[in-house]
Amino acid sequence: MRALVLCAGAGTRLRPLTQIMPKPLVEVGGVPMAVRQIRALARAGVDGFVVNAATGAAHLMGVLGDEARWGQRVHFSVEGQTAAEALETRGGIVRALPVLTQACDAFIVAAGDIVTDYDYAKLVAVGRTLSAEGTLAHLVLVDNPVYHPSGDFALAPDGRIVLEGEKLTFAAFGVYHKALFEGVKDGRAALFPWLLDFIRVGRVTGEHYRGRWANVGSLEELERAERLFGNSADGKER
Repeated sequence: MRALVLCAGAGTRLRPLTQIMPKPLVEVGGVPMAVRQIRALARAGVDGFVVNAATGAAHLMGVLGDEARWGQRVHFSVEGQTAAEALETRGGIVRALPVLTQACDAFIVAAGDIVTDYDYAKLVAVGRTLSAEGTLAHLVLVDNPVYHPSGDFALAPDGRIVLEGEKLTFAAFGVYHKALFEGVKDGRAALFPWLLDFIRVGRVTGEHYRGRWANVGSLEELERAERLFGNSADGKER
């Protein structure tokens, strides 16, 4: 199974750090966030990566393209050179789909600017159960952070994601079946609200992850991530 690590965002709220580097290369505990993601996914059994890029694409390729460090093939999907040219999540998936699905019909998509100790082996296992006729996606949800108190989705007792109930926040990673994107045109597009149609008909499942997680979208969240992960060995060379 392969994974797409989303690295095309501009990260304007992390300036001045993102004036000198792409947001996913900002370090937490001395390790770039995207590097943490790639190492965690590789430990979980992911056997190939696509990194999408726009802002700072050359810098990303220079840091993340050292395949000897991961023991994995890293493909780059360069969508442009500026944030305005980035294809957003759905667009980035569709552009990368031919490479993501060369060996397996399911693939993981994870933001390159989050930090977590979630075990991605769970998504690898769930991915094997997805099908064109059944469940098309599985999303990980977390407790609502202070900056997003209303949450995104609820979980039904049978594990389906639903739109009504006590809501949790989408953790910015999940596993998807290629059939979900069949016939979708290549171009700039967000994953939501498009995915809501599939949620409404019960074809998306989820889980509530209660472990450590940080979405580093601001300097305040970067400070929080350092408190959570600054002394952790996660993401470092092993």
